[in-house]
Amino acid sequence: MYIDSHAHIDAPAFHADRHDVIQRARSGGVELILDIGAGYLEEGTIDVALALAEQYDFIYLAFGIHPHDARWYDDRWEKKLMELSAHPKVLAWGEIGLDYHYDHSPRAVQQDVFRRQLQLARQRRLPVIIHTRDAEHDTLGILRQEWQGSGLGGIMHCFTGTEAFARACLDLGLYISFSGILTFGNAEALRRIAQTIPLDRVLIETDCPLLAPVPVRGKRNEPFNVRYVAETLGRLRGLTPASVGQITSENFRRLFGLLPEEGD
Repeated sequence: MYIDSHAHIDAPAFHADRHDVIQRARSGGVELILDIGAGYLEEGTIDVALALAEQYDFIYLAFGIHPHDARWYDDRWEKKLMELSAHPKVLAWGEIGLDYHYDHSPRAVQQDVFRRQLQLARQRRLPVIIHTRDAEHDTLGILRQEWQGSGLGGIMHCFTGTEAFARACLDLGLYISFSGILTFGNAEALRRIAQTIPLDRVLIETDCPLLAPVPVRGKRNEPFNVRYVAETLGRLRGLTPASVGQITSENFRRLFGLLPEEGD
């Protein structure tokens, strides 16, 4: 019924009970999980992510250097990412982008690493998963220079931007993904924007283990909870959670070429 389009189940937060988390998601109607190998991109978590994708046919992967870690990007990581991106379960390059809220890496370095990874994703013919925080202007500028016209599309993940930013993302061929933030009491402006996004360009995600939605806010997040994002989006759009699940799952499969062949 649901696809969690952005999860970090390779993260250390799940080391103690990862199999239980995955089984709970499946019993709750999660048909596919996209595990994002970023933010925790170390040798150990890469191995975990690859093992998950090989063990579970419904877990797919994306790899990229998060803007927080851009200062560590070098030729060795670039070579590693090119190797990882050739894995048959890798659907996208990411998450990549700019984060001026924390500035864990210098902004000029973030921008350079963002550009380099967009160029590599074009080489690999992979959609991208974009992270941006307090950096909308520069994010759009780089995307327009490096990504516009690629025809590859991608996801603006954990969307929290303005309506104008949403329109610009749609114009670039990106899908808009909403996380548990959509359920937060202080997210009324975001809920208004969620009512305006074309339904054929919307996705849902958890970004687990972070951003647990209401009614489990404050706890460790996990893919099972993507249902609460679907419920909130459904109330906003006059749809059942099941309908939101179907629509967003079809959107995800269209973006990544996972739709069944005619006659299947």
